[in-house]
Amino acid sequence: MKRLISAAAAALAITVSLAAPAPAHDAERESVTPKFAQPIDNIPGKTMRVVEVNYAPGAASLPHTHAPSAFIYAYVLSGEVESKVNDGEVRRYKAGESWFEAPGAIHSVSRNASTTAPAKLLAVFVVDTDETKLTTPVK
Repeated sequence: MKRLISAAAAALAITVSLAAPAPAHDAERESVTPKFAQPIDNIPGKTMRVVEVNYAPGAASLPHTHAPSAFIYAYVLSGEVESKVNDGEVRRYKAGESWFEAPGAIHSVSRNASTTAPAKLLAVFVVDTDETKLTTPVK
């Protein structure tokens, strides 16, 4: 009986782990580092969150969306990043260039444009203060 219960528990654990959403970022090829979080005093219920995304050569994020309330300003710090938001074209952004993502946008392409050099971007989010999960993979 104990073996049957153990086997059922193991099967349930495997099922739950397979059903969980995959992360939108591959930690071995890219890193996402929180840099700043501050409530916006004159906009009650809103917080500014800033993350730095470092892409290894050839690295890419999985297609994803961001927190439902998120307004995002992305700024390339170094290298070149290719990005596609919603039905727009894939665009290449060089260091010093930027783009905007509105709430509900689907970010289907986000990758280092180079296979030999790293790339880095800063993403500035304005989100509802209670939203702490900034990125969700798209299935």
